[in-house]
Amino acid sequence: MNIMTAPITTLINSAYSAFNARDIDAALTTFHPQILWPKAFEGGYVKGHAEIREYWTRQWNEINPKVEPISIKQRQNGIVEVQVHQLVTDLEGKELFNGSVKHIYTIQNKLLAKMDIELA
Repeated sequence: MNIMTAPITTLINSAYSAFNARDIDAALTTFHPQILWPKAFEGGYVKGHAEIREYWTRQWNEINPKVEPISIKQRQNGIVEVQVHQLVTDLEGKELFNGSVKHIYTIQNKLLAKMDIELA
């Protein structure tokens, strides 16, 4: 595995920090305008900033996810693997998921362009 460059590490950490703070505008600055983002609990993808804004707004009215990067690794072809600890609760605090997963990113023009999820 290649050592991650500081700009990619900063990009990844900024995205997760904004997500956890529920700051959609800050998160979108790390995303390519045509980003493909998985709808983890529904299947399929949303595309672009407007669809992500709508998806996250709806999601955060139903569940409370918190996602913390554990490690960031470079894969082949510029793909970035981020192992995360993910805690998802309902709005009353009941735990729905607590564990590790891998978020797999494609980066384009120094922005996150696609994310996929793999079980850790």
